Amino acid sequence: MVEADGADVAKQPTTATGKAPAARAPRPTPGEFVRQVRAEMAKVTWPTRSETLQTTVMVLIMTTILALFFLAVDFGLGRGVRLLLSLGN
Repeated sequence: MVEADGADVAKQPTTATGKAPAARAPRPTPGEFVRQVRAEMAKVTWPTRSETLQTTVMVLIMTTILALFFLAVDFGLGRGVRLLLSLGN
């Protein structure tokens, strides 16, 4: 396929949206990379010790509740399957 200006469309690289890809920025040097990482890490709002403890406790509680729920479901389904299999005897 050829565009109006005579360029071959099949040879032009495109992205999924059909647009030509943007030019890539040059890779930073390792030192510049470390500086950029430190600058970004300085912007992070870290949770307090209290927030971390509260979140940890909530995760442990929810994990326990879900484990008990799936234990009950597994037990119930197992009993149901055994009941169905015993009907065949």
